[in-house]
Amino acid sequence: MTYAGSLSGTFIALAEPTRRDILEHLRDTPQTVGALAQKMPISRPAVSQHLKVLSDAGLVTATAQGTRRIYALRPEPLNTLRAYLDGLWSDALTAFEAAALAEAQKDQSK
Repeated sequence: MTYAGSLSGTFIALAEPTRRDILEHLRDTPQTVGALAQKMPISRPAVSQHLKVLSDAGLVTATAQGTRRIYALRPEPLNTLRAYLDGLWSDALTAFEAAALAEAQKDQSK
């Protein structure tokens, strides 16, 4: 199932700690499956499977260079996730502010 571009797909892909680790490794520079597998405690086929999920979610792209595929992070889905989380945080802060003001008004009326 492909979730490219969806917030649900981003959450599903990021739910697995190994996939978050892979994204951390891709954060600074695009890499091959082999390079990623050397940095991780899992096999090369397992890294490939995780990259497939990340790719399906639109979080990484793969570019062919000869017989190798170079994987790179796509920031757009992470920007969408950040905007969503920022909105939740903003709503929570607004609700906290309203509750604090109501409590302060209650204390002043005593």
